[in-house]
Amino acid sequence: MICLNGNDLTMEEMRRILFEFEEVVLDPAAMVRVRKSREAVDRIVAEKRTVYGINTGFGKFSDVGISEHDVNPLQLHLIRSHACGIGAPFSETVSRAMVVLRLNALLKGFSGIRPIVAERLAMMVNERIHPVIPQQGSLGASGDLAPLSHLALVLIGEGEVWRDGEAVSDHSVWQERHLDPLELAAKEGLALINGTQAMTAQGIVSYIEAEMLALQSEWIAAMTFEALFGIVDAFHPAVHEARGYKEQIAVAERMRWWLEKSELTTVQGEVRVQDAYSLRCIPQVHGATWQVLEYVKDKLEIEMNAATDNPLVFEDGRVVVSGGNFHGQPVAFAMDFMKVGMAELANISERRIERLVNPALNEGLPPFLSPEPGLQSGAMILQYAAASLVSENKTLAHPASVDSIPSSANQEDHVSMGTIGSRHARDIIENARRVLAIEAFCAAQAVEYRGIQKMASRTRERWAAIRNVAAPIDEDRVFNPDIERIGRFLLAEAQYGIKKLPVY
Repeated sequence: MICLNGNDLTMEEMRRILFEFEEVVLDPAAMVRVRKSREAVDRIVAEKRTVYGINTGFGKFSDVGISEHDVNPLQLHLIRSHACGIGAPFSETVSRAMVVLRLNALLKGFSGIRPIVAERLAMMVNERIHPVIPQQGSLGASGDLAPLSHLALVLIGEGEVWRDGEAVSDHSVWQERHLDPLELAAKEGLALINGTQAMTAQGIVSYIEAEMLALQSEWIAAMTFEALFGIVDAFHPAVHEARGYKEQIAVAERMRWWLEKSELTTVQGEVRVQDAYSLRCIPQVHGATWQVLEYVKDKLEIEMNAATDNPLVFEDGRVVVSGGNFHGQPVAFAMDFMKVGMAELANISERRIERLVNPALNEGLPPFLSPEPGLQSGAMILQYAAASLVSENKTLAHPASVDSIPSSANQEDHVSMGTIGSRHARDIIENARRVLAIEAFCAAQAVEYRGIQKMASRTRERWAAIRNVAAPIDEDRVFNPDIERIGRFLLAEAQYGIKKLPVY
């Protein structure tokens, strides 16, 4: 059980909730804050104080007053009108993350919802009631309005949920549990949809995958390093301490760990004086990606515990402030940064693939790792596929956050496009995983030509793991299934937290 209180949810706890389906409980102190916040909203309505989103319209309609008997219908109209997301839905995992994050934000006690709303969201998490939420349609300010409206539709009985991989009406979900959909009270619709939970949810799922992929890229690179008789001097600790980046130092240390006692690595002058950058600069390039990931994790862990709706209720309702915490700029920047960092992992991987298959560069390996060069093409087109993916990533890496289009009649005149950035980050990570799967496949083939008995014991274990899902190239065949199986293997390690880290 993971106790949610709005303040200290971690990335590791999110991984367990999302992929191991660990249940959540609501912190009692947080629920006290929720009740007090709701009482404050009720007083505002009873006292007929004018407060944005409670008894006014939204956006450009903020100056339109709403009568007391219409404050509840106002919230229903808000959800219905804003649920105009389009395109393919987010994955069920991302949908689950959105429910968790919205619940955690509401538990901070600044949003004015009734306790039953928090309790219903927690039930949705624990009973795996995951809304169907279209990916497109959010500007990333005023938060992720369209996606979160589709989440809210399920609470009011007008949405769709996932069941066995299919989208179905939520009616049966509530009927099976003998529950009625919720009727939203004043401010609750706005509290549910004003936030950054779509971009943050996709960002969290992508980060979890990216972190593991960065680790996996190191043992994959280590296999390539062995296949090409790499010079281990480049990983000497003094080199990396001289520069001072802790991430670079850590990558070099892990590379030494993976390659310990390998009979395939060389030293300066034994075969050549120095290696190409794609081998020699693994700590510098991969280490820089780790710097990016640390930045992204920091911002996501702040955001997953942030109050991001508007207005926020403070001091038992004495202070109600319309602000802009829904603006996704911090997450948008983080997503764009992650795009660049992960695209570079794929870029350098593709250059190592080229060295493995190119007879002018691969230190005597068969051209294109072919069992019969000329008659059989071997891994020739695998490099083409990798090149295509890294080229696609260069387009996707264009920052979404530099764009802005005014909305709501220029009332909302600067937006983040953070949700677009988070979706593109996901696509780049998927592409990078396939590039690294191609490198792993080619490296596994190459080290067999060198002699697997000469490999380091740790890389040999990883070679065996690859061979469990992809056979050697004994004859040309359709290689797509091999790459997809390796990709699924790499993804499974990310989802279930299997980290092959050295113990120093």
